[in-house]
Amino acid sequence: MCAKKQGSLENLSIVGVDIGKDVFHLVGFDRSGQVVLRRKIKRLALQETFGMLPRCIVGMEACLSAHVVSRTLRGMGFEPRIIPAIYVKPFNKGQKNDYNDAEAIAEAALRPNLRTVPEKNQDQLDLQALHRVRSRLVSRRTATINQIRAFLIEHGITVRSGLRALNNSFEAILDQRRDEISPRMRGVLTGLRDDWHWLDKRIDQLSDEIKEVSRSEESCARIMSIPGVGPMISTAMVAAIGKGEAFDRGRDFAAWVGLVPQQFSTGGRTILGRITKRGSRYLRMLLVQAARIIMMRPHLWPNFSFGNWLAGAVARMPGNKAAIALANKLARIAWSILRHGTSFDAARDRDMVMEAV
Repeated sequence: MCAKKQGSLENLSIVGVDIGKDVFHLVGFDRSGQVVLRRKIKRLALQETFGMLPRCIVGMEACLSAHVVSRTLRGMGFEPRIIPAIYVKPFNKGQKNDYNDAEAIAEAALRPNLRTVPEKNQDQLDLQALHRVRSRLVSRRTATINQIRAFLIEHGITVRSGLRALNNSFEAILDQRRDEISPRMRGVLTGLRDDWHWLDKRIDQLSDEIKEVSRSEESCARIMSIPGVGPMISTAMVAAIGKGEAFDRGRDFAAWVGLVPQQFSTGGRTILGRITKRGSRYLRMLLVQAARIIMMRPHLWPNFSFGNWLAGAVARMPGNKAAIALANKLARIAWSILRHGTSFDAARDRDMVMEAV
């Protein structure tokens, strides 16, 4: 370990940590802005090293192990701040190296109005892992099914859209088209079909586990009182934002999910564009799916407190725009319920419960 000190560690006010796989780079400033700490440590030496430092603010970029490091340092009495990488980039100076990155993180963490990433507990990280694995398996299943269809089309065989249609006609195609499909291609297609069914089982297992969490978690149960919102959205929200303390109002949460229009203002004139698509793409996709489910059932709209608003929005907006507007409203309602511990104030239809995301 090396240390390039220009002052006393007694006046240390902030430390920037560049987190690596095996080593961390630390740069610390005192109250006058002078560098008083410049050190490289092993990951296993984190607690020992910080145990010798005065308690102060510790900044770090949002990355894989940032939440574990943050919880460890908070337990030692430090004030950790997890910063999105996009907010650190403007403070980078000179060449790209780990010490310069740590210095930029420290400078960014000093900003009083900087938005930080909410610290996640282990239960949130575990739940988030379930969603990520399930999402990856769903993508693999889609790719596998598309590959089966592509190979069949190469042999002049088309199957109508839908998973059920392909699954039901698969064996019949192999039996009736023996002259067109070679034995080798039959083996390839059969193997892909087996992969498809294995992925179905894994996805169902993960879905059941997520549903079990939604039933046992009180916050998830309250969010699921919203029309169109089921185990997937409720658990994804809890995994992403916990109790929602990081946001002052529902509009801030909707902006974080990326469900607000881009704004360009100049000369007193404001132009609104497409949605920003910032934040969690996965959560935004789930909310839009829930909005589309609600829009497919106009006969249920009078049962909801936002039914009149939705009818007016559909009348004056294109379908996709109305779906985004409804997804925004669902996000804001969900944040309010999560933050204040209440439930939605309208009855839900049984069909809506079954189709909830």
